[in-house]
Amino acid sequence: MAINKNELTKEIIEKAMQCKTADELMALAKAEGFDITKEEAEAYLVEMEDVGLDDETLKNVAGGICYMEDCPTHTIAD
Repeated sequence: MAINKNELTKEIIEKAMQCKTADELMALAKAEGFDITKEEAEAYLVEMEDVGLDDETLKNVAGGICYMEDCPTHTIAD
């Protein structure tokens, strides 16, 4: 049975992102009432490898720099 993405809560997704192995993810899915195959779990883990941000990228994203010209903290030279 396919997982309806609308049924996934933020908490379930956060837990799934902490799983290190397909078996851990399958156990979590089962505990939450979902059935996934080992192949689906492995594919999810491979997909999630590309999602993480390195420290430098994370700092840039969370830096709070305003790029709008009328912003009081505008720092980009024209």
